[in-house]
Amino acid sequence: MAPEWSDRLTDSLPGRGSFAGMARYPRFRGLRLGRFPARSYGPRRSWHGAHRERAIYRAAARRTASGTITAPYVVMLILMAAIVAMLGHDWWEHRPAPSIPAGAPPAVHFTICGPGARVNCVVDGDTFWMGGRKIRILDIDAPETHPPRCAREARLGEAATDRLHALLNAGEVRIAREGEDRYGRTLARVSADGRPVGDVLIAEGLARPYAGGRRPWC
Repeated sequence: MAPEWSDRLTDSLPGRGSFAGMARYPRFRGLRLGRFPARSYGPRRSWHGAHRERAIYRAAARRTASGTITAPYVVMLILMAAIVAMLGHDWWEHRPAPSIPAGAPPAVHFTICGPGARVNCVVDGDTFWMGGRKIRILDIDAPETHPPRCAREARLGEAATDRLHALLNAGEVRIAREGEDRYGRTLARVSADGRPVGDVLIAEGLARPYAGGRRPWC
């Protein structure tokens, strides 16, 4: 097909086909520019536009990186939490025991444990509750009362329970904690009114030195 007259004219002018070339000639200034097909080479971006776009992408990447917790940080946080938990448990186990100042009446009144909540009460000759914590007296073995194995053990167990109840209510109570047993009881050395409770019970025949295991009193 032969080219149209507009294409032949524009090809013969400087700037081949550009509107700028045709504008140099007065006879073509009155032509409708819409008759000439527009040539498109895609969107063009200036250097400043491309620079701004890269800056935006980089800022977004920095924000994303700053809000992300990587694996090393997670491990470090877990280790710190474990250390704090261990230190807190150690402090709780060795915290100062509640005691009564010398010459003052007992601040804690002990009862005999029964049904319901147990806060300050005596279970048997070697176990009692104080401040909501169950305490097992170290190095002694008192007769069992829950349940006793014979009538003699029941009688001695009741006497040991009453004696420990009286000792704890006699004066100042001091507790030296030394860990826990497998039942979750606090193992401690206990003194009341300046006397070791275990030694008093052993001297009165209401307890014996602990030799491991459970031995009957029958």
